[in-house]
Amino acid sequence: MPAATTSSSDTSPSTTTTELPPPSQTEAPPHLHQVVLLASPGAGHLIPLVELARWLAADHAVAVTVVTLTGMSNPATDAAVLASLPPSVATAVLPAVSLADLPPDIGFGTLMFELVRRSLPHLRAFMEGGGPVATLVCDFFGTAALALAAELGAQGFVFFPNSFALISIMRHIAELHGDGVPGEYRDLPDPLPLPGGPALRHADLPDGFRDRTDPVYAYLVEEARRYGGADGFLVNSFEELETAMAETFRRDAEDGAFPPVFPVGPFVRPNSGNEPDDSACLEWLDRQPENSVVYVSFGSGGALSVEQMAELAAGLEASGHGFLWIVRMPSLDGNPYALGNAAIPGDKDDPLAWLPEGFLERTSGRGLAVAAWAPQVRVLAHPATAAFVSHCGWNSALESVAAGVPMIAWPLYAEQRMNAAILTEVAGVALRPASRGGGGGGLVAREEIAAAVREIVEGEKGSAVRRRARELREAAARAWSPEGSSRRALAEVVGKWKASLVDGNGTVV
Repeated sequence: MPAATTSSSDTSPSTTTTELPPPSQTEAPPHLHQVVLLASPGAGHLIPLVELARWLAADHAVAVTVVTLTGMSNPATDAAVLASLPPSVATAVLPAVSLADLPPDIGFGTLMFELVRRSLPHLRAFMEGGGPVATLVCDFFGTAALALAAELGAQGFVFFPNSFALISIMRHIAELHGDGVPGEYRDLPDPLPLPGGPALRHADLPDGFRDRTDPVYAYLVEEARRYGGADGFLVNSFEELETAMAETFRRDAEDGAFPPVFPVGPFVRPNSGNEPDDSACLEWLDRQPENSVVYVSFGSGGALSVEQMAELAAGLEASGHGFLWIVRMPSLDGNPYALGNAAIPGDKDDPLAWLPEGFLERTSGRGLAVAAWAPQVRVLAHPATAAFVSHCGWNSALESVAAGVPMIAWPLYAEQRMNAAILTEVAGVALRPASRGGGGGGLVAREEIAAAVREIVEGEKGSAVRRRARELREAAARAWSPEGSSRRALAEVVGKWKASLVDGNGTVV
């Protein structure tokens, strides 16, 4: 887990957020159709899966159980996300499994794949202990469970919490190794052309995909080889966001070349207003002019170096525009993923203490720096918000799209560079500042930051991005209207699931 101060040539209305329609609650029939949603660790995986569960239960009277794993995620965070579910959606947590035998330097992705694989016996026991399961829906890291679903007579679907682009890359990996010798791996081409999408530079491939010698690459190859056995895929996107790629997958499904892929997004957290401690930040926004504030956040997992924090502060100050910056602790070891950072020594445990001296005082009239957290969906929906400096996590990107807010793409890790390419080159809702060192992973200088902020808020190139953001805001709302493309796609999928629980005499089994 998306318009801006208008320039003299941009006479469009000020930004408003188009809320996605709420699910229409329906009564569940006495015979419930059970669907199990298996979530991989991490809020980026759990949040959209929870939103999928909400819609399945409310719009289709499907009995849904969201299953989470123990380990590699914060139990309190998981519990908070799951608490937002209606009572009609059940939840279950599988018992812990041991990962102690794995090397200490093993990568995060490899740990995720191993955690799912080792949890399969517990998942089997859970599925066998309840009523008939129509469908198991796993996400990107969980396709090892597809064979279990088939063995238990359930359909197996894969939910992608991100874009069509990642499915396309995984499909390419499977094709690249179709005639390969087991244990021998081939690098993806550079650049990698995505059918209906951009040609991804090697540097923009997700982590783990750039080097065949990376231990996680072997897992990716095996995951990709399982895709042909899936009954279908659900992707957290919508047709107008990735039109050409959606059409490519539709044609291939009709030709039998690949299982059907259903765009059922965007799944965006409700703008509920129930978040804790959000009043100060929103009250500050209430005092700002419309389309005047640049929102800056790198997600719960992103971390900047101390040097990069200083450059960002200087760039925001030099831009002349208002800003709301969610400041998190810096990385001291060069790792942009916060959960893997070295410990912060001494008493500087306040993120704001790492900002340049005098910065807060000099910008107090037009900027606000907040430690660690803000109610992002509500911030993006606020009339004062003009643009979003984003790490390009897919949940955040869709929240920005749904709010009609253009982005400055600043990817840090995982698949975020790929997402940045989609948002800039395909969707056209983002600008990407240049960085030193090339490849999108170097230092972004203060001059580039200031120029990007001015461009996205008031520039001529930014005008096209702002206009496109407004168009996609409306398209996102249409996708989830009663006859919208995503709503119809989900209804088609649910029809397949329910049919699998009906025997030849029309009786629900």
